[in-house]
Amino acid sequence: AQMGIPDMQIPIAYALSFPERLDLKLPPLDLAQIETLTFQKPDPEEFPCLVYAYEALRKGGTMPAVLNSANEIAVKAFINGEIGFLDIERIVGETMAEHEVQPLRKIEDVLSADSWARKVARGIIKEIRA
Repeated sequence: AQMGIPDMQIPIAYALSFPERLDLKLPPLDLAQIETLTFQKPDPEEFPCLVYAYEALRKGGTMPAVLNSANEIAVKAFINGEIGFLDIERIVGETMAEHEVQPLRKIEDVLSADSWARKVARGIIKEIRA
């Protein structure tokens, strides 16, 4: 497992400095202090976007690109204050439900699915805001 302290400075610094590493002067993860790690099966009712991710993997083809594109548009709309947080799952789910999966034969297939999903997600956002 890759584990560390819960601090967003770590992944942000990694993204900004890759392939180098910044010396953040953060304490290391101390498992002795934590003592116990508890794992639970995720509740699909509580985490519907996880269900969408498994669905996209199962269906394959263009569906993972559609999920990613719809999610990017929805998250951006949330960050910009255009929609509520829980609208993200609605936008992703509705976009995926409208998509007819196509096989991936060339990069244009991915780009087409990406463009389609972004357009559909933006349309759903307009409906939510109306």
